Amino acid sequence: MSLKTKIILVDDHALVRAGFRLFLAGNPAVEIIGEAERGEQAIQLFLEGQADMLIMDISMPGIGGLEAMRRILHHDPQALVLVYSVHHEQVYVQRALDAGAKGYITKTSAPELLLEAIQTIRRGQVYVEKGLLKHAQPTSGLHYQSVIGEFSPREFDVFIQLARGKSVVNIAEHMHLSYKTVANYATQVRKKLHVENDIELMRIAEHTGGLPHG
Repeated sequence: MSLKTKIILVDDHALVRAGFRLFLAGNPAVEIIGEAERGEQAIQLFLEGQADMLIMDISMPGIGGLEAMRRILHHDPQALVLVYSVHHEQVYVQRALDAGAKGYITKTSAPELLLEAIQTIRRGQVYVEKGLLKHAQPTSGLHYQSVIGEFSPREFDVFIQLARGKSVVNIAEHMHLSYKTVANYATQVRKKLHVENDIELMRIAEHTGGLPHG
């Protein structure tokens, strides 16, 4: 992971994109590598470029931000999307998280929150502006606590390590197991939780009481 976060800005208002550029231009840790005014353009830019993150509105002409996010994540489940929206209602936050967004802030938030959100998401954590997450959590029809409670000891250990950002190789070394064995456990964990990547596992761990220390 490079030290500089490469970003694609996605908003149908040119003035909003210009404001983003102006605010982020002086920060050496951030580089704007592309802009899009529609979801279709965002998908194309992401597939063509080397972006680390998309900062995206969800209300745009065409397919819109949510559908664009879903398609991008279908191509790359590790893609990082920060939603930047005028909507502060719970239903919008909920839908964005369910679609795979790793962060959500409103256009009325302080500019400093933008950099805080970018940095938090790059560390593998979910960032939602304070006050927006009262009831909004990713929903999959599962009670995660009960599912995790049914894990075998090995599955639980692998889940915790994955949620801490450890790779399968590192987990195999730590647990003195073969790569294939740990990979199989990881597949079972993701299948049981109905997730496709480790960022989602981190989010589930946070919403079920956090990770144990160690």
